[in-house]
Amino acid sequence: MLKYIRPYLLWTLLSPAFMLLEVFMDLLQPQLMSRIIDVGVKNSDTAYIVRTCIIMGLVALTGVVGGVGNMIFSTKASYGFAKDLRSDVYRKIQSFSFANIDNFKTGSLVTRTTNDITQIQNAFSTCIRMLIRSPFLFIGGIVMVCTISWDLALVVICAIPVLALFVWFLLTKGRPLFMGMQQKMDRVNTVMQENLAGIRVIKAFGRSDFEKQKFKTANDDLCNASLKAMRMMSLSFPAINLIMNVTMILMYTFGGKMVFNGALKPGQIMAFSNYVMQILFSLTMSSFMLMFLSRAGVSVKRVNEVLNTQPDVSDGTNRDAQVTQGMVEFKDVSFRYPNSGGDPVLRHISFTAAPGETVAILGATGSGKSTLVNLIPRLYDVSEGEILVDGINVKEYELNALRGGIGVALQESVLFTGTIDENLHWGDDSASDAVIKEAAEIAQAAPFVSRLTDGYETALGQRGVNLSGGQKQRLCIARALVKHPRILILDDSTSAVDLSTEAKIQTGLREVFGDMTVFIIAQRISSVMDADRILLLDNGEIIDTGTHNELKQRCAIYREIVSSQLGEEALKA
Repeated sequence: MLKYIRPYLLWTLLSPAFMLLEVFMDLLQPQLMSRIIDVGVKNSDTAYIVRTCIIMGLVALTGVVGGVGNMIFSTKASYGFAKDLRSDVYRKIQSFSFANIDNFKTGSLVTRTTNDITQIQNAFSTCIRMLIRSPFLFIGGIVMVCTISWDLALVVICAIPVLALFVWFLLTKGRPLFMGMQQKMDRVNTVMQENLAGIRVIKAFGRSDFEKQKFKTANDDLCNASLKAMRMMSLSFPAINLIMNVTMILMYTFGGKMVFNGALKPGQIMAFSNYVMQILFSLTMSSFMLMFLSRAGVSVKRVNEVLNTQPDVSDGTNRDAQVTQGMVEFKDVSFRYPNSGGDPVLRHISFTAAPGETVAILGATGSGKSTLVNLIPRLYDVSEGEILVDGINVKEYELNALRGGIGVALQESVLFTGTIDENLHWGDDSASDAVIKEAAEIAQAAPFVSRLTDGYETALGQRGVNLSGGQKQRLCIARALVKHPRILILDDSTSAVDLSTEAKIQTGLREVFGDMTVFIIAQRISSVMDADRILLLDNGEIIDTGTHNELKQRCAIYREIVSSQLGEEALKA
């Protein structure tokens, strides 16, 4: 965390400096009060009392300046610190591969980026406020009571180990409880995110009561974990108060006798009493701040787990590599999901897609179709074998260079809050209006966009909720085309589009992007019939490859698919 403090080092140093000023002023006040009693009141010297009161007022104002300065500078430092830390965590998450994200879970990453960083920010702010004030107030108070009466100071000194032992106990027991709290908060965020993302499915299936109960369970678990931690902290208040009260009773008992014996003056015992309160208060605040820091320590560990995670997929070393032609070659590729421990999802995949070729991938659900195309832009990395793009291993490309040459329309049509035009510019920030409209025309999105009141400036809700499934799919295809990629991946991205519209999309792709390598994943035979080559996957392996007519003649599984979708007559055509 230290590197995030360095840009705000000036504020970080000024804050405790002002706090020290406030502490020094607080330590002066009991001495001044003692003089009023032992000198002014004893001698009936009104002028001395007035002068001392004026000095006390100036000391108090100086302390206020120190306190305000501390608040201003600590706020600047802590908020800047948290801003930079949150930005770095977010950037690190953006560099994660799908496998990294699967490992952390989305809800946990949200908690770490928000709640955990807030805990660290508050702890940092506390450190340069109270954890500077309390130790110096404690040390200063000890010095002052020792100068007043060393014998009476022993009463206070004996109470310190008892408080220290109690604080150590709280820290030891508190850390596991705080870790449990943050984990339960992860679960609450995960459930909330899933519910909000799938709210339409929940309502469609009438599962609101079930989801409410699931959230209630997660929320109750968080509440119970929090209560355990807070119960321990709340029980510490009476214990600390007991120690403070016993100390004060002993101090007044022995101090009163010393006043009667003439060893102490009345003003001194009053000053001593104030210093004891400052000492015990500083110890109390330190104990609670240390517990607070213990909780923040859990958050630091969780945030560092994100920052220290090395992305499974990182930039290659070939800075000159660019996707220029679009040739794709799989060489004996196998893949299993990281940490799954299961069988490979893909086994010994080998084929070559030439520039301008359309390759269709067909297979049953779970056969590995989407996984196969996700390996091309390195959303995952292969477990065995290699993938070449234009003769260069994809691992040698810089990620931006590789993905800049690949357009992707994934299974899930994800659009972002903003206008249609802003969403299409995701493909290329600098794309002209003509390029945007051309891509929309080819993807058959232009007709429905033109019917909207605001056209391309139509605002989309979260995830494009104000569009139909087919409209979202067409916009996602247009977004991929805006960048004029050399390789285009359509992962079942026309499933919600009617056959006529799908045919127009494919015609537009051939006419305008005839030299682009296209991978099409589809469930409908009609979507792949015109492909230059069809890869038939089953259980992670290519069981046959060829054109529609070739597979129809020789592959029993393909014939069965054709027959089930198009009827027996299609096999004879």
